[in-house]
Amino acid sequence: MSDLPEPIPAATLVLMRARASGPPELLVTERTGTMAFAAGALVFPGGRIDADDHRTAELMGSAAAKVAAIRETIEETGLAAGLTPAPEPATVEALRRGIADEEPFASLLEAHGVAIDDRALTPFARWCPNFRETRRFDTLFFLAEVPADAQEPRISEHEAVRAFWASAIDILGEVDSGRAHVIFPTRRNLERLARFDTIGEALEDAARHPVTQITPWVEERGGEPHVCIPEGIGYPITSEPLETARRR
Repeated sequence: MSDLPEPIPAATLVLMRARASGPPELLVTERTGTMAFAAGALVFPGGRIDADDHRTAELMGSAAAKVAAIRETIEETGLAAGLTPAPEPATVEALRRGIADEEPFASLLEAHGVAIDDRALTPFARWCPNFRETRRFDTLFFLAEVPADAQEPRISEHEAVRAFWASAIDILGEVDSGRAHVIFPTRRNLERLARFDTIGEALEDAARHPVTQITPWVEERGGEPHVCIPEGIGYPITSEPLETARRR
C-alpha cells in the first residue's frame, strides 16, 4: 500500500492576453516564501476545489474545476475570466470581497447578474505528481483569454508578493537567470506555451492533445537520474535532471 498522501483536487487558470506584437502574455504570481507548497515560486493562479465549487457547478451547469479556477483567480489577482457578461471592475471587486467573506459563490454571481461561461475555459493539462511531499495536488489546468486591455492584477498579499504579465519566453528567462524559480510542472507548461505566437495557436494545441493525467517518474538517463514525463502529449521537453528539478 502506498504511503503517499491522497492528492488534493485543484484547478489552475492560465490567463492569456494578446499584444500588438510578439507572443501573448501570461499572468503569473510569485507566492510568498512562507507557503506550505511552492513557497516563493512563480505559479499560475489557482487552488483546491472545495465543496462550494461543486455546489456552484451544479447550479450553473458547469464543472467544479472550472468554477474553482475562476474563483481562485478572482481571489488571488482581482481579475475575472470565464464569466458572462464580462463584469465591470466594481463588480469584480465586489465578488472578490464576497469570496474573502466566504459567501457562496453561486449566490455572489447571481446577485451581481453574471454566470459561468463554460466555453471560455479550455482544458490544457492535468498534473498529479507522486513525489513524497506533505501535500500532493491533482491539478487541472485551463487556458482562458482576456482582453488586451485587461486590468493589471492586484495581489492577495497573504498568498503572493507580486503578480505580472509576461510572455512564456520571458518568464523562462527570469527563471534561467536565477531571478525567479518554478516547480517542475510549471516549467514544463511554460516550455509548451513558449512555442506559440498567438493565443489561437495555444488553443489549437490544447485541442490536439486530449488531457491525460501526468505523473512524472524518475529514471536513469545518461548516467544520472532524471524526472520524466511521457512523450507525445504536447510537451517539447520531457525530462530534467533530478538535481535541478524543483518539485515543491
